[in-house]
Amino acid sequence: MERARGAIILFLLLAVDFGVAQNTTGKTDGFHVGVILDLGSPVGKVARTSVLLAVQDFYAAHRNYSTKLVLHVRDSMGSDIKAASAAIELLENYKVQAIIGPQKSSEVVFISKLGNITQVPIVSFTATSPSLTCDSMPYFVRATPDDSAQVNSIASLVQAYGWREVVAVYDDTDYGRGIVPYLTDALQNIDVRVPYRSVIPSSATSETIIKKLNELMAMQTRVFIVHMSSTMTSLLFMKAKEVGMMNQGFVWITTSGVANIMDTLNPSVIEAMNGVLGVRYHVPRSQELDNLSKRWNIMYLQDNPDESPSNKLSIVGLWGYDTIWALARAAEKVGVSNITNKPPLSTKNSTYLESMIISTKGHELLKTIVQNKFRGFSGEFDLTDRQQHKTYVFQIINVVGRGWREIGFWTVKSGLSRQLKQDGFKKTGQHSMHDLNPVIWPGESTKIPMGWEIPTVGKKLRVGVRSSKIPEFIKTYKDPVKNETTVSGLTIDIFEEAVKRLPFPLSYEYLEFDTADTGSYNDFVYHVYLQEYDIAVADITIRYNRSLYVDFTVPYTESGVGMIVPVKENVMKDVWLFLKPLSTEMWFGSIVLFMYTGVVVWLLEYLNGNEHVHGPFSLKQLATTIFSIFEEKEKLECFLPRIVLRVWMVVLLVLAASYTASFASMLTVHKLSPTVTDVHELQKNGEYVGFHQGSYIEGLLVEIGFDTSKLRAYATLEDFYSALSNGSIVAVVLDVPYIKLFLAKYNKGYVMVGPIYKSAGFAFALPRNSPLCAEMSRAILNITGGDTIIQFEKKWIDQNSHENDGTLDGSGAITFESFGGLFLLTGVVTTCSPFVAVLMNRYKEHQQDPGNKSDDQNEFEHKQVKKRRNGKNKEMKTENELRETNNTVIASQFEQKW
Repeated sequence: MERARGAIILFLLLAVDFGVAQNTTGKTDGFHVGVILDLGSPVGKVARTSVLLAVQDFYAAHRNYSTKLVLHVRDSMGSDIKAASAAIELLENYKVQAIIGPQKSSEVVFISKLGNITQVPIVSFTATSPSLTCDSMPYFVRATPDDSAQVNSIASLVQAYGWREVVAVYDDTDYGRGIVPYLTDALQNIDVRVPYRSVIPSSATSETIIKKLNELMAMQTRVFIVHMSSTMTSLLFMKAKEVGMMNQGFVWITTSGVANIMDTLNPSVIEAMNGVLGVRYHVPRSQELDNLSKRWNIMYLQDNPDESPSNKLSIVGLWGYDTIWALARAAEKVGVSNITNKPPLSTKNSTYLESMIISTKGHELLKTIVQNKFRGFSGEFDLTDRQQHKTYVFQIINVVGRGWREIGFWTVKSGLSRQLKQDGFKKTGQHSMHDLNPVIWPGESTKIPMGWEIPTVGKKLRVGVRSSKIPEFIKTYKDPVKNETTVSGLTIDIFEEAVKRLPFPLSYEYLEFDTADTGSYNDFVYHVYLQEYDIAVADITIRYNRSLYVDFTVPYTESGVGMIVPVKENVMKDVWLFLKPLSTEMWFGSIVLFMYTGVVVWLLEYLNGNEHVHGPFSLKQLATTIFSIFEEKEKLECFLPRIVLRVWMVVLLVLAASYTASFASMLTVHKLSPTVTDVHELQKNGEYVGFHQGSYIEGLLVEIGFDTSKLRAYATLEDFYSALSNGSIVAVVLDVPYIKLFLAKYNKGYVMVGPIYKSAGFAFALPRNSPLCAEMSRAILNITGGDTIIQFEKKWIDQNSHENDGTLDGSGAITFESFGGLFLLTGVVTTCSPFVAVLMNRYKEHQQDPGNKSDDQNEFEHKQVKKRRNGKNKEMKTENELRETNNTVIASQFEQKW
C-alpha cells in the first residue's frame, strides 16, 4: 500500500493530464506530443499506461534535459472519424510536433496524410497492417514489426502437425485484410491450401458471427487462423463455444494481435478459448523488466480500477515504452525553437487541410527519430527505413484454463523448438512437432486433430457412380419410386470397404451419372471438378489429362494396357529339343556323378573279391564291368555297393520323372502361340482392332498411327468375343483388369499379349487437394495388401476358370541347383562307402590272429573258401540251366498250340 501511495503522489507531482501541459521546472521547454488511442480497448489501455510511465521514467533518469514531452492523450473510441478529428484538434490547438498513434491501421491512412501536409511525424507502435507502406507516407514511422513477420511461424506450426488445409478468419478492416496475401503465400510454400476465407464485418453482431460460424461448421476444414481485433476475437470465441466449435476435432490459431495481450482479456473469454494456439512475440525475462512490470501494474490499476489485477505488461506496452524514449531523445536533440511553425502559402482555392500550419522542425525530428538506435525493453530498437527491423523470436502458447502455457518457440534459424536454441539447427515438417510440448486441444483432448472431417451437419458426401458396360466392375440402378441409386460390383465393394476402414465415420449417398448424352469417362471425372460430386467411383483409369483438374487415390487394380489375340498351333522342329529340359550343368553333373558312382561300386566289389571284376585292370575292362554291374545288380556280392546303387537309383528315378514333366510342359506350352505379338505389326498390316467404347484406348491407338477406320468400339465382353470369333477384328486392346475378366470367361483359344503400354490402373477421383484423398488411399492400400482384395476378385472374377492365363514362356530348364540335395546325398554315401569297406576289412583282419595258425591251416581255410565259392557258382549255374529248360518247354508248348 505504501508503494501504491508513493506512486500516486509521484504521479500527481508530475501533473500528467490528458489536456494539460507537463512542466516540473521553469527551465524546461514543453515539447507537445499528441497521443491517439482507443482507450476502451485492451490494447489502448495497455498503451496509455506504458507511454505515461515511459515519460516518468525517462525524465527521472535524465533530469538535466532542457526539453520535456508534454503528452495530450485523446480517445478515438475505435472510430476513424474521431481519430482524424482528434489529430486535427491536436495540430490546431496544441501545435503538437509529433503524434503517437493512431492505434488502428485504418486510422493511419488519413492521419498520415495530415502528417505529410504539416510535416509532423506520425509514430505508431500498434498499426501493424503490411499494407501501410512507408513510401506513400513519408512522415509515418512504424515502431513495431508488421503482421507479415509472423506468417512463417504460423505456417511452420501448421506444417508441424500435418494439416493440409486452413481457413483464414479475419475482420473486414485494413488490419484484417493486410495479412491475408502474406499468410496465403507462406502456406502455399509448404503446400497448404486456403480453400475459404471468412470475412467478418467490423460492425458484426452476435447473429452475424453465428451465421458465419455455421457456414464454417458445414465445411470439411477444421483448422482456423484468426486475425481480428481483440474485441471481435472475444465475441467470436464466445459464440464459437455456443455453437459447439470449441469441441474435439477443431483447431484454432490466433495471431500475435490477440496472443500478445492474452493476459488482458476477460477471464470468461479466455475460458471460452481453451485449446486455442497463439503466436506472440517473445521478450526474455530480466530483473529490469520485472521491476518495470511491477511499476506498470500499479499504474495500470490506478488507470483501470475495474480491471483484473492479473493483467501483465505485454510486448505492446514495451513497444510504446521504447517509442516514448526514442521520441524524448529526438526532442532533446532537435529542441524547441521560438518559431515553432511556419504558415503555409495560402492560395485562393486551398482547402482547410492545405492551410494548416507546417512544422519547421518536422523533417529534422523525423530524421533524428529514425537514426536513434538503442536497446530497449522490447529488444533492439531500430527504425531504419521508418519501420522496425529486428528479427524477433515468437513464442507458441496454448490457452488452458484461465491462462496459457508455453509449448515452444519459433525463430528464423531454428524453426520450431521446445526451448530456444542457439545452434541454428532447424527442424521442419512433422519432425518439429515432436520437439514441442504437448498441446491440450479444444474439448480437452490430447489427440492431434486431423484438421478436417466430413461435416455431421449439412449434406452427405456425394458419391458419383457411373454404370460400366462390364457390370462385374460396377453396375448402377436408380429406383424411380424411391429415387435411390443401387450399385454393385468389384469397384463398389472396394469403395465401401475402404470407407469402413477410415479412422472416422463417413456418411455418403450415391448419385448416378447420366450417360445418355456423351457418357465418356472424361465428362464423368470433370463433374468432380465442377463440384457436383465429392468423389467419383467407377472403373476410372488414372490419366494425365484427368489429373490436371482432379486428384486420384492409389489404384485398386493392376495397371497396364494389353492385347487379347487368338492362339495358333506351333509345331516344334528343333531336333535338340530333348536336351532342353536339363541345363548344361545338369547334364554334365549327372554324367560325372554316374561315372563316379560306377567307379566306387566297382572298387567296393573289387576289394570284396568279386570274380566278375577280377582280372587285368584296363579302362575298357572298367567301363564294361561298370555297365554290366548296373545291368545285372545280382552280381553284387557286398551290401555296401548295393546301398550305394540303391541311393543312385532313387536319384535317377526323381531325375527321370522331372525330365519327363519338364519335357512334356515344353511341348504343351510351346504348342500354343499368339497370332500377333506386336501392336505395331497390326498397324502396319492395316488390321482391324477393337477397344472399349468410351475409353481412352481409342486416342492411344490413334497416337500409335492406327487409321480410325480400322478401329472398332465394343461395349461388352460378349461383343469382343463375338468379333474375335467371326474375324471382324484381329485383336482387342484393353486395360489389364478387363483382360483378366475376359480370359476368365473365354479362356480357350485366346491369350493376353503384354502389357504393351503402362497405365496407372483404376482409381477413385476427388477434388484437387482434398484431404479425403490421402485417407482413402491409405485404406485402399490396406485392402489391396491383404486377403480382402483376393476375396473380392474371386467374387466378381472367377479366377479358377483360367486354363490359359496368357503367359507364353515355357518352364525353364532344370538346373543343377534344383537337385543339389539329392546329389549331395548320393555323393556323401558313395564317398563314405570305400572308407567303411576299409574299416570293415581291418576289423576282420584284427579278429583273425595269423601267428596262431599254421601254414596248413591257412591253406585249408583258403581251400574251404574257394570250395564254397565254387559250390555257390555251381548252384547258380544249375539254377540258370533249369530256368533255360523251363523257358524251352514253355516255348514248345506255345508252338504246338498255335
